[in-house]
Amino acid sequence: MEIRTIHANGVEFAYLSLGEGPLALCLHGFPDTAHTWRHLMPALAERGYRAVAPFLRGYAPTEIPADGAYEDAALVADVRALHEELGGGDDAVVIGHDWGAFPAYATAGRFRRAVTLAVPPPGSPAGSFFDYEQLKRSFYIFLFQTALAETAAATPGFIDNLWRDWSPGYDAREDLEFVRRSLGDPANLAAAIGYYRAMLGTTPPSGRYPAVEQPVSGPVLYLHGAQDGCLSADLAKGALEHLPAGSRAEQVAGAGHFLHLERPREVNRLILDWLGPAS
Repeated sequence: MEIRTIHANGVEFAYLSLGEGPLALCLHGFPDTAHTWRHLMPALAERGYRAVAPFLRGYAPTEIPADGAYEDAALVADVRALHEELGGGDDAVVIGHDWGAFPAYATAGRFRRAVTLAVPPPGSPAGSFFDYEQLKRSFYIFLFQTALAETAAATPGFIDNLWRDWSPGYDAREDLEFVRRSLGDPANLAAAIGYYRAMLGTTPPSGRYPAVEQPVSGPVLYLHGAQDGCLSADLAKGALEHLPAGSRAEQVAGAGHFLHLERPREVNRLILDWLGPAS
């Protein structure tokens, strides 16, 4: 899959594309790249979709946004613009993992079908996040609010060990090479950390983008790895109560945070069964 570029929402996005048909927009998370969808994209193309996986704002070779905005509203605006610029219609679908899940939830009503992985829907009980074991898993979020963030994240082994802890037993060497190419420059790494600073308000909202739509306005398939070392599967309990009627939630046994890479056949099957044939 060759890397192409497109201008959307004031940002020059790089993206991977495969297949012809209705748009299937695939959104990656942290610390990851568009290559995370290398198992799903051929399956989507075979089913009759045009699978497109952009590198999110600030992740090379996508450019670092001039406005320096990384809040949810900026990501949602990116997805809306990509949907339009890529020629997506009412038959388009969206799939988001980790950070990619946030705009997928917010734009679910604009797509025929939506899939989210590894991040529970908005409104899910926050109490489990403050469980001591979960707080230990989330140490990096708090570290990223500090002036030490860039130095720590650039330390050899830091990102490698996040992958090791989040998806125990998975061989991430290929993925980590993609991540090094994307976040190896300090400016790109700082951009990725910027998402977390915006999330907790350390960096205030830019005010450039409309408020994110709440609640989720379209049916969603939500998948979570039972052995997720980043966000405990306990956080996924009760997810359906915060999703529209007709949604589904599934735990994938034997998989961690990067479940679509660890159990590609099973996750592909769940996603393709949910999406159905391209219309």
